[in-house]
Amino acid sequence: MMRQIRQERARRAAEAERERVARDAERIRARCQTLSGFVREAWHVVEPNSTFVHGWHLDAISDHLEAVTDGRINRLLINVPPGTMKSLLTSVLWPAWEWGPVARPSLRYLTTSYAEKYVKRDSRRMRDLVQSEWYRALWPEVELVRAGEASFANTKTGNREGVPFASLTGGRGDRVIIDDPHSTETAESEAERINTSRIFRESVPTRLNDPIRSAIVVIMQRLHEDDVSGQIKKLALGYEHLMLPMEFEPDRKCFTSIGFEDPRTEDGELLFPERFPREVVERDKVPMGSYAVAGQFQQRPAPRSGGMFQRGDFEIVDAVPAGAVRCRAWDFAATQQKAGKQPDWTVGLRMAWVGGVFYVEDVKRDRWSPADVERNLKNTASQDGLPVRIRMPEDPGAAGKADAATKIKLLAGYDVIAVRPTGEKSVRAKPASAQAEAGNVKLVRGPWNETFLDEVCSFPNAQHDDQVDAFADALNELALAPKPATAIFGTYANG
Repeated sequence: MMRQIRQERARRAAEAERERVARDAERIRARCQTLSGFVREAWHVVEPNSTFVHGWHLDAISDHLEAVTDGRINRLLINVPPGTMKSLLTSVLWPAWEWGPVARPSLRYLTTSYAEKYVKRDSRRMRDLVQSEWYRALWPEVELVRAGEASFANTKTGNREGVPFASLTGGRGDRVIIDDPHSTETAESEAERINTSRIFRESVPTRLNDPIRSAIVVIMQRLHEDDVSGQIKKLALGYEHLMLPMEFEPDRKCFTSIGFEDPRTEDGELLFPERFPREVVERDKVPMGSYAVAGQFQQRPAPRSGGMFQRGDFEIVDAVPAGAVRCRAWDFAATQQKAGKQPDWTVGLRMAWVGGVFYVEDVKRDRWSPADVERNLKNTASQDGLPVRIRMPEDPGAAGKADAATKIKLLAGYDVIAVRPTGEKSVRAKPASAQAEAGNVKLVRGPWNETFLDEVCSFPNAQHDDQVDAFADALNELALAPKPATAIFGTYANG
Protein backbone atom coordinates (compact mmCIF):
# COMPACT_ATOMS: atom_id res chain seq x y z
CA MET A 1 0.00 0.00 0.00
CA MET A 2 2.76 2.46 0.96
CA ARG A 3 4.59 1.63 -2.25
CA GLN A 4 1.52 2.46 -4.28
CA ILE A 5 1.12 5.74 -2.43
CA ARG A 6 4.74 6.68 -3.15
CA GLN A 7 4.35 5.77 -6.81
CA GLU A 8 1.19 7.88 -7.08
CA ARG A 9 2.92 10.82 -5.43
CA ALA A 10 5.85 10.48 -7.84
CA ARG A 11 3.48 10.31 -10.80
CA ARG A 12 1.64 13.44 -9.70
CA ALA A 13 4.89 15.29 -9.06
CA ALA A 14 6.15 14.39 -12.53
CA GLU A 15 2.89 15.49 -14.10
CA ALA A 16 3.00 18.78 -12.21
CA GLU A 17 6.56 19.35 -13.38
CA ARG A 18 5.59 18.70 -17.00
CA GLU A 19 2.71 21.14 -16.73
CA ARG A 20 4.90 23.79 -15.12
CA VAL A 21 7.58 23.44 -17.79
CA ALA A 22 4.97 23.50 -20.56
CA ARG A 23 3.56 26.79 -19.25
CA ASP A 24 7.01 28.35 -18.93
CA ALA A 25 8.90 26.57 -21.72
CA GLU A 26 9.57 29.62 -23.87
CA ARG A 27 11.08 31.60 -20.99
CA ILE A 28 13.18 28.64 -19.80
CA ARG A 29 14.57 27.96 -23.27
CA ALA A 30 15.41 31.64 -23.68
CA ARG A 31 17.37 31.69 -20.42
CA CYS A 32 19.11 28.47 -21.37
CA GLN A 33 20.66 30.01 -24.46
CA THR A 34 23.66 30.73 -22.25
CA LEU A 35 25.39 28.09 -20.17
CA SER A 36 25.16 30.32 -17.12
CA GLY A 37 21.39 30.56 -17.58
CA PHE A 38 21.13 26.80 -18.06
CA VAL A 39 23.00 26.25 -14.78
CA ARG A 40 20.43 28.31 -12.90
CA GLU A 41 17.43 26.67 -14.59
CA ALA A 42 18.71 23.10 -14.25
CA TRP A 43 19.91 23.44 -10.68
CA HIS A 44 16.69 22.17 -9.10
CA VAL A 45 17.06 18.96 -11.13
CA VAL A 46 20.69 18.14 -10.35
CA GLU A 47 20.61 19.43 -6.74
CA PRO A 48 16.98 19.27 -5.59
CA ASN A 49 17.85 19.51 -1.90
CA SER A 50 20.12 22.56 -1.96
CA THR A 51 19.70 26.19 -2.90
CA PHE A 52 21.70 27.53 -5.82
CA VAL A 53 24.42 29.96 -4.67
CA HIS A 54 25.77 32.09 -7.47
CA GLY A 55 29.32 33.41 -7.73
CA TRP A 56 30.85 35.46 -10.54
CA HIS A 57 33.43 32.73 -11.12
CA LEU A 58 30.65 30.46 -12.39
CA ASP A 59 29.97 32.96 -15.16
CA ALA A 60 33.69 33.11 -15.93
CA ILE A 61 33.97 29.33 -16.25
CA SER A 62 30.73 29.21 -18.28
CA ASP A 63 31.99 31.88 -20.67
CA HIS A 64 35.16 29.92 -21.36
CA LEU A 65 33.27 26.67 -21.89
CA GLU A 66 30.98 28.52 -24.31
CA ALA A 67 34.13 29.62 -26.15
CA VAL A 68 34.97 25.93 -26.54
CA THR A 69 31.46 25.27 -27.83
CA ASP A 70 31.64 27.96 -30.51
CA GLY A 71 35.18 27.05 -31.53
CA ARG A 72 37.14 30.03 -30.22
CA ILE A 73 39.05 27.74 -27.86
CA ASN A 74 39.90 24.06 -28.26
CA ARG A 75 42.43 23.73 -25.45
CA LEU A 76 41.32 25.02 -22.05
CA LEU A 77 42.97 24.73 -18.62
CA ILE A 78 40.97 25.86 -15.59
CA ASN A 79 42.55 26.05 -12.13
CA VAL A 80 40.10 26.71 -9.30
CA PRO A 81 39.90 25.72 -5.62
CA PRO A 82 37.98 22.64 -4.49
CA GLY A 83 34.30 23.10 -3.67
CA THR A 84 33.68 25.78 -6.29
CA MET A 85 31.33 23.64 -8.43
CA LYS A 86 33.93 22.82 -11.07
CA SER A 87 32.90 19.19 -11.65
CA LEU A 88 29.17 19.81 -11.73
CA LEU A 89 29.53 22.71 -14.14
CA THR A 90 32.18 21.29 -16.48
CA SER A 91 31.49 17.58 -16.48
CA VAL A 92 27.70 17.48 -15.98
CA LEU A 93 25.91 20.68 -16.96
CA TRP A 94 28.04 21.78 -19.90
CA PRO A 95 27.67 18.52 -21.92
CA ALA A 96 23.91 18.46 -21.20
CA TRP A 97 23.70 22.10 -22.37
CA GLU A 98 25.48 21.30 -25.63
CA TRP A 99 23.19 18.36 -26.34
CA GLY A 100 19.94 20.21 -25.59
CA PRO A 101 19.88 24.04 -25.73
CA VAL A 102 22.77 24.22 -28.25
CA ALA A 103 21.12 21.48 -30.34
CA ARG A 104 24.26 19.41 -30.82
CA PRO A 105 23.17 15.98 -29.55
CA SER A 106 25.67 14.22 -31.82
CA LEU A 107 28.62 15.41 -29.73
CA ARG A 108 30.65 12.68 -28.06
CA TYR A 109 32.38 13.08 -24.71
CA LEU A 110 35.27 11.19 -23.19
CA THR A 111 35.37 12.08 -19.48
CA THR A 112 37.89 11.12 -16.87
CA SER A 113 39.08 11.74 -13.32
CA TYR A 114 41.67 10.12 -11.07
CA ALA A 115 39.07 7.92 -9.35
CA GLU A 116 36.47 5.69 -10.99
CA LYS A 117 33.88 6.64 -8.37
CA TYR A 118 33.97 10.28 -9.49
CA VAL A 119 33.79 9.27 -13.15
CA LYS A 120 30.62 7.26 -12.41
CA ARG A 121 29.20 9.96 -10.14
CA ASP A 122 29.29 12.64 -12.82
CA SER A 123 28.14 10.28 -15.55
CA ARG A 124 25.09 9.37 -13.45
CA ARG A 125 24.34 13.02 -12.75
CA MET A 126 24.37 13.93 -16.44
CA ARG A 127 22.38 10.82 -17.35
CA ASP A 128 19.75 11.59 -14.72
CA LEU A 129 19.56 15.20 -15.89
CA VAL A 130 18.94 14.38 -19.57
CA GLN A 131 16.40 11.73 -18.55
CA SER A 132 14.54 14.04 -16.17
CA GLU A 133 10.97 15.16 -16.86
CA TRP A 134 12.19 18.77 -16.96
CA TYR A 135 14.88 18.17 -19.59
CA ARG A 136 12.81 15.85 -21.77
CA ALA A 137 9.91 18.29 -21.81
CA LEU A 138 12.19 21.02 -23.14
CA TRP A 139 14.46 19.02 -25.46
CA PRO A 140 12.59 15.84 -26.39
CA GLU A 141 14.96 15.15 -29.28
CA VAL A 142 17.60 14.02 -26.75
CA GLU A 143 16.58 10.44 -26.07
CA LEU A 144 18.87 7.84 -24.59
CA VAL A 145 19.18 4.38 -26.11
CA ARG A 146 21.90 3.17 -23.75
CA ALA A 147 22.11 4.32 -20.14
CA GLY A 148 24.93 2.62 -18.25
CA GLU A 149 26.48 3.85 -15.06
CA ALA A 150 29.69 5.18 -16.64
CA SER A 151 28.57 5.51 -20.24
CA PHE A 152 25.44 6.20 -22.25
CA ALA A 153 24.36 7.16 -25.76
CA ASN A 154 21.48 8.95 -27.46
CA THR A 155 19.54 8.38 -30.67
CA LYS A 156 21.49 11.14 -32.47
CA THR A 157 24.81 9.20 -32.26
CA GLY A 158 26.03 11.29 -29.33
CA ASN A 159 27.50 9.53 -26.32
CA ARG A 160 29.41 9.90 -23.10
CA GLU A 161 32.14 7.47 -22.07
CA GLY A 162 33.74 7.69 -18.64
CA VAL A 163 37.02 6.05 -17.62
CA PRO A 164 39.52 6.51 -14.77
CA PHE A 165 42.49 8.59 -15.87
CA ALA A 166 44.93 5.71 -15.39
CA SER A 167 42.89 3.72 -17.95
CA LEU A 168 42.73 6.45 -20.57
CA THR A 169 44.04 4.30 -23.41
CA GLY A 170 40.83 3.74 -25.38
CA GLY A 171 37.78 5.63 -26.57
CA ARG A 172 37.57 8.97 -28.35
CA GLY A 173 35.54 12.12 -28.09
CA ASP A 174 34.76 15.47 -29.59
CA ARG A 175 35.40 16.69 -26.07
CA VAL A 176 37.93 15.16 -23.70
CA ILE A 177 37.09 16.43 -20.20
CA ILE A 178 39.81 15.84 -17.61
CA ASP A 179 38.55 16.65 -14.11
CA ASP A 180 41.25 16.35 -11.43
CA PRO A 181 43.68 13.82 -12.94
CA HIS A 182 45.68 13.74 -9.69
CA SER A 183 44.63 12.59 -6.25
CA THR A 184 45.60 14.67 -3.23
CA GLU A 185 46.89 11.43 -1.69
CA THR A 186 49.27 10.53 -4.55
CA ALA A 187 50.24 13.83 -6.22
CA GLU A 188 53.44 13.99 -4.17
CA SER A 189 54.47 10.49 -5.19
CA GLU A 190 56.99 11.03 -7.97
CA ALA A 191 56.17 7.70 -9.60
CA GLU A 192 52.41 8.35 -9.59
CA ARG A 193 52.86 11.92 -10.80
CA ILE A 194 55.20 10.92 -13.63
CA ASN A 195 52.77 8.20 -14.75
CA THR A 196 49.83 10.62 -14.74
CA SER A 197 51.82 13.21 -16.70
CA ARG A 198 52.94 10.56 -19.19
CA ILE A 199 49.34 9.48 -19.81
CA PHE A 200 48.35 13.10 -20.30
CA ARG A 201 51.13 13.79 -22.80
CA GLU A 202 51.04 10.51 -24.70
CA SER A 203 47.41 9.33 -24.57
CA VAL A 204 45.17 12.40 -24.37
CA PRO A 205 46.13 13.94 -27.75
CA THR A 206 45.23 10.66 -29.50
CA ARG A 207 41.78 10.45 -27.89
CA LEU A 208 40.23 13.15 -30.12
CA ASN A 209 37.76 12.41 -32.91
CA ASP A 210 38.95 15.40 -34.93
CA PRO A 211 42.58 16.43 -34.28
CA ILE A 212 41.85 19.95 -35.53
CA ARG A 213 38.47 20.85 -34.05
CA SER A 214 37.95 18.51 -31.11
CA ALA A 215 38.62 20.05 -27.70
CA ILE A 216 40.45 19.15 -24.50
CA VAL A 217 39.30 20.72 -21.23
CA VAL A 218 41.38 20.25 -18.07
CA ILE A 219 39.88 21.50 -14.82
CA MET A 220 41.71 20.90 -11.57
CA GLN A 221 43.19 22.26 -8.38
CA ARG A 222 46.98 22.55 -8.24
CA LEU A 223 48.71 19.87 -6.16
CA HIS A 224 52.34 20.00 -7.27
CA GLU A 225 54.53 22.15 -9.51
CA ASP A 226 54.93 19.18 -11.88
CA ASP A 227 51.27 18.15 -11.98
CA VAL A 228 49.35 18.13 -15.28
CA SER A 229 48.80 21.89 -15.10
CA GLY A 230 52.53 22.34 -14.52
CA GLN A 231 53.26 20.19 -17.58
CA ILE A 232 50.87 22.25 -19.71
CA LYS A 233 52.60 25.45 -18.68
CA LYS A 234 56.15 24.10 -18.80
CA LEU A 235 55.75 22.60 -22.28
CA ALA A 236 53.77 25.62 -23.60
CA LEU A 237 51.02 23.38 -25.00
CA GLY A 238 48.83 26.28 -26.10
CA TYR A 239 46.05 25.99 -23.54
CA GLU A 240 43.93 28.99 -22.65
CA HIS A 241 44.47 29.34 -18.91
CA LEU A 242 41.71 30.46 -16.57
CA MET A 243 43.31 30.70 -13.13
CA LEU A 244 41.14 31.79 -10.19
CA PRO A 245 42.77 31.61 -6.73
CA MET A 246 40.71 31.61 -3.56
CA GLU A 247 42.34 34.89 -2.48
CA PHE A 248 43.19 37.51 -5.08
CA GLU A 249 46.83 38.30 -5.70
CA PRO A 250 47.22 41.45 -7.85
CA ASP A 251 50.54 40.36 -9.36
CA ARG A 252 48.88 37.15 -10.64
CA LYS A 253 45.71 38.71 -12.01
CA CYS A 254 44.21 36.46 -14.69
CA PHE A 255 43.52 37.68 -18.23
CA THR A 256 42.41 35.46 -21.12
CA SER A 257 42.06 35.82 -24.88
CA ILE A 258 38.26 36.01 -24.84
CA GLY A 259 38.39 39.34 -23.00
CA PHE A 260 38.11 38.06 -19.44
CA GLU A 261 39.98 39.59 -16.54
CA ASP A 262 39.63 38.78 -12.88
CA PRO A 263 37.25 41.46 -11.58
CA ARG A 264 38.80 41.60 -8.13
CA THR A 265 40.96 44.55 -7.17
CA GLU A 266 41.87 44.18 -3.49
CA ASP A 267 44.74 41.98 -2.34
CA GLY A 268 43.21 38.98 -0.54
CA GLU A 269 39.70 39.50 -1.96
CA LEU A 270 37.85 36.18 -1.88
CA LEU A 271 36.74 34.20 -4.93
CA PHE A 272 33.41 32.85 -3.68
CA PRO A 273 32.49 34.63 -0.42
CA GLU A 274 28.85 33.60 -0.85
CA ARG A 275 29.90 30.01 -0.15
CA PHE A 276 33.38 30.43 1.36
CA PRO A 277 33.33 33.56 3.56
CA ARG A 278 36.46 34.75 5.30
CA GLU A 279 35.84 32.85 8.54
CA VAL A 280 35.45 29.57 6.64
CA VAL A 281 38.57 30.13 4.55
CA GLU A 282 40.65 30.94 7.63
CA ARG A 283 39.21 27.95 9.50
CA ASP A 284 40.11 25.58 6.66
CA LYS A 285 43.65 26.91 6.33
CA VAL A 286 44.59 25.64 9.79
CA PRO A 287 44.35 21.88 9.12
CA MET A 288 45.46 22.23 5.48
CA GLY A 289 48.79 23.93 6.19
CA SER A 290 50.48 26.54 4.03
CA TYR A 291 51.70 24.04 1.40
CA ALA A 292 48.20 22.75 0.61
CA VAL A 293 46.78 26.27 0.80
CA ALA A 294 49.35 27.50 -1.74
CA GLY A 295 48.40 24.76 -4.19
CA GLN A 296 44.73 23.97 -3.68
CA PHE A 297 43.56 27.46 -2.73
CA GLN A 298 46.01 29.75 -4.50
CA GLN A 299 46.93 27.60 -7.53
CA ARG A 300 50.69 28.15 -7.13
CA PRO A 301 52.13 24.97 -5.62
CA ALA A 302 55.66 24.54 -4.43
CA PRO A 303 57.16 21.15 -3.57
CA ARG A 304 57.23 20.17 0.09
CA SER A 305 60.89 19.34 -0.44
CA GLY A 306 62.41 21.71 -2.92
CA GLY A 307 63.18 25.33 -3.60
CA MET A 308 65.65 26.90 -1.17
CA PHE A 309 64.82 24.60 1.74
CA GLN A 310 64.02 20.90 1.93
CA ARG A 311 62.14 19.21 4.75
CA GLY A 312 64.71 16.45 4.98
CA ASP A 313 67.39 18.98 5.90
CA PHE A 314 65.77 19.81 9.24
CA GLU A 315 66.32 17.38 12.09
CA ILE A 316 63.95 17.73 15.04
CA VAL A 317 65.62 17.39 18.45
CA ASP A 318 64.39 17.53 22.01
CA ALA A 319 66.91 19.95 23.52
CA VAL A 320 69.76 22.36 22.83
CA PRO A 321 73.23 21.54 24.20
CA ALA A 322 74.61 23.73 26.95
CA GLY A 323 76.68 26.82 26.21
CA ALA A 324 74.54 28.25 23.41
CA VAL A 325 74.20 31.90 22.50
CA ARG A 326 70.77 33.08 21.46
CA CYS A 327 68.91 35.62 19.35
CA ARG A 328 65.21 36.38 18.96
CA ALA A 329 64.51 37.90 15.52
CA TRP A 330 61.22 39.65 14.85
CA ASP A 331 59.36 40.26 11.62
CA PHE A 332 56.45 42.65 12.07
CA ALA A 333 53.28 42.52 9.95
CA ALA A 334 53.12 45.45 7.57
CA THR A 335 49.34 45.35 7.16
CA GLN A 336 46.43 45.32 9.54
CA GLN A 337 43.54 42.93 9.12
CA LYS A 338 40.54 44.35 7.31
CA ALA A 339 37.73 43.17 5.07
CA GLY A 340 38.95 41.89 1.72
CA LYS A 341 42.60 41.92 2.80
CA GLN A 342 44.70 38.99 3.91
CA PRO A 343 47.17 40.32 6.52
CA ASP A 344 50.69 39.15 7.19
CA TRP A 345 51.81 37.66 10.48
CA THR A 346 54.01 39.05 13.20
CA VAL A 347 56.69 36.48 13.95
CA GLY A 348 59.28 36.26 16.71
CA LEU A 349 61.74 33.39 16.16
CA ARG A 350 64.32 32.42 18.79
CA MET A 351 67.45 30.67 17.64
CA ALA A 352 70.39 29.21 19.55
CA TRP A 353 73.93 28.64 18.25
CA VAL A 354 76.34 26.12 19.74
CA GLY A 355 79.03 23.88 18.30
CA GLY A 356 78.53 25.18 14.77
CA VAL A 357 74.83 24.23 14.76
CA PHE A 358 71.84 26.59 14.67
CA TYR A 359 68.79 25.50 16.68
CA VAL A 360 65.37 27.04 16.08
CA GLU A 361 63.98 26.88 19.60
CA ASP A 362 60.68 28.73 19.50
CA VAL A 363 58.39 30.58 17.08
CA LYS A 364 55.75 33.03 18.22
CA ARG A 365 53.36 33.84 15.37
CA ASP A 366 50.10 35.76 15.45
CA ARG A 367 48.14 38.62 13.90
CA TRP A 368 48.41 41.24 16.58
CA SER A 369 47.29 44.84 16.73
CA PRO A 370 50.06 47.45 17.24
CA ALA A 371 49.31 47.51 20.98
CA ASP A 372 49.39 43.71 21.13
CA VAL A 373 52.71 43.69 19.28
CA GLU A 374 54.30 45.97 21.88
CA ARG A 375 52.91 43.95 24.78
CA ASN A 376 54.07 40.63 23.34
CA LEU A 377 57.43 42.07 22.36
CA LYS A 378 58.10 43.12 25.94
CA ASN A 379 56.65 40.00 27.54
CA THR A 380 58.64 37.72 25.24
CA ALA A 381 61.84 39.57 26.05
CA SER A 382 61.22 39.13 29.78
CA GLN A 383 60.57 35.41 29.28
CA ASP A 384 63.67 34.94 27.11
CA GLY A 385 65.90 36.80 29.55
CA LEU A 386 68.68 39.35 29.23
CA PRO A 387 71.24 37.08 27.50
CA VAL A 388 69.05 36.72 24.40
CA ARG A 389 69.82 39.35 21.79
CA ILE A 390 66.75 40.87 20.09
CA ARG A 391 66.91 41.74 16.41
CA MET A 392 64.17 43.65 14.62
CA PRO A 393 63.82 45.25 11.19
CA GLU A 394 63.91 48.98 10.63
CA ASP A 395 61.74 49.96 7.67
CA PRO A 396 63.04 52.67 5.32
CA GLY A 397 62.10 56.28 5.93
CA ALA A 398 61.55 58.43 8.96
CA ALA A 399 58.44 56.50 10.05
CA GLY A 400 60.34 53.23 10.06
CA LYS A 401 63.20 54.70 12.05
CA ALA A 402 60.80 56.23 14.56
CA ASP A 403 58.94 52.93 14.98
CA ALA A 404 62.20 51.07 15.60
CA ALA A 405 63.26 53.70 18.12
CA THR A 406 59.96 53.31 19.97
CA LYS A 407 60.36 49.54 20.20
CA ILE A 408 63.98 49.83 21.34
CA LYS A 409 62.93 52.27 24.07
CA LEU A 410 60.24 49.79 25.11
CA LEU A 411 62.97 47.16 25.52
CA ALA A 412 65.35 49.34 27.53
CA GLY A 413 67.88 47.17 29.34
CA TYR A 414 67.86 44.37 26.75
CA ASP A 415 70.39 43.68 24.00
CA VAL A 416 68.48 45.07 20.99
CA ILE A 417 69.54 45.81 17.45
CA ALA A 418 67.47 47.30 14.62
CA VAL A 419 68.64 46.41 11.11
CA ARG A 420 67.43 47.93 7.87
CA PRO A 421 66.84 45.02 5.43
CA THR A 422 68.53 45.34 2.06
CA GLY A 423 68.34 43.15 -1.03
CA GLU A 424 65.82 40.55 -2.08
CA LYS A 425 64.33 38.23 0.52
CA SER A 426 65.71 35.20 -1.31
CA VAL A 427 69.21 36.67 -1.19
CA ARG A 428 68.95 37.33 2.55
CA ALA A 429 67.77 33.73 3.05
CA LYS A 430 70.70 32.14 1.18
CA PRO A 431 72.94 31.75 4.24
CA ALA A 432 70.12 30.00 6.08
CA SER A 433 69.52 27.77 3.05
CA ALA A 434 73.20 26.84 2.86
CA GLN A 435 73.38 26.02 6.58
CA ALA A 436 70.21 23.92 6.39
CA GLU A 437 71.51 22.01 3.37
CA ALA A 438 74.74 21.31 5.23
CA GLY A 439 72.75 19.82 8.13
CA ASN A 440 73.60 22.65 10.48
CA VAL A 441 70.02 23.72 11.32
CA LYS A 442 67.87 21.76 13.75
CA LEU A 443 64.43 22.38 15.19
CA VAL A 444 63.53 21.92 18.83
CA ARG A 445 60.38 19.81 18.99
CA GLY A 446 57.26 21.95 19.38
CA PRO A 447 53.72 22.54 18.11
CA TRP A 448 55.01 25.18 15.67
CA ASN A 449 57.25 22.75 13.75
CA GLU A 450 54.83 21.79 10.98
CA THR A 451 53.68 25.33 10.21
CA PHE A 452 57.28 26.49 10.13
CA LEU A 453 58.36 23.71 7.76
CA ASP A 454 55.36 24.23 5.48
CA GLU A 455 56.20 27.89 5.01
CA VAL A 456 59.98 27.61 4.82
CA CYS A 457 59.94 24.70 2.38
CA SER A 458 57.42 26.47 0.12
CA PHE A 459 59.54 29.64 0.00
CA PRO A 460 59.63 31.71 -2.20
CA ASN A 461 56.24 30.52 -3.52
CA ALA A 462 54.37 30.42 -0.22
CA GLN A 463 51.63 32.94 0.45
CA HIS A 464 53.50 34.22 3.51
CA ASP A 465 57.22 34.47 4.22
CA ASP A 466 57.24 36.07 7.67
CA GLN A 467 58.80 33.03 9.35
CA VAL A 468 61.45 32.83 6.63
CA ASP A 469 62.42 36.47 7.23
CA ALA A 470 62.72 35.93 10.98
CA PHE A 471 64.60 32.65 10.45
CA ALA A 472 67.10 34.27 8.07
CA ASP A 473 67.60 37.32 10.29
CA ALA A 474 68.23 35.26 13.43
CA LEU A 475 70.73 33.03 11.66
CA ASN A 476 72.52 35.95 10.02
CA GLU A 477 72.76 37.73 13.37
CA LEU A 478 74.24 34.70 15.13
CA ALA A 479 76.56 33.90 12.21
CA LEU A 480 78.03 37.39 12.39
CA ALA A 481 78.54 37.31 16.15
CA PRO A 482 78.31 33.72 17.50
CA LYS A 483 79.43 34.62 21.01
CA PRO A 484 77.75 35.84 24.18
CA ALA A 485 76.51 39.36 23.71
CA THR A 486 76.94 42.12 26.25
CA ALA A 487 73.63 43.75 27.08
CA ILE A 488 73.26 47.19 25.54
CA PHE A 489 70.45 49.68 25.49
CA GLY A 490 69.89 49.57 21.74
CA THR A 491 71.87 50.01 18.56
CA TYR A 492 71.18 50.56 14.88
CA ALA A 493 72.83 48.77 11.99
CA ASN A 494 72.47 49.00 8.24
CA GLY A 495 72.93 46.17 5.80
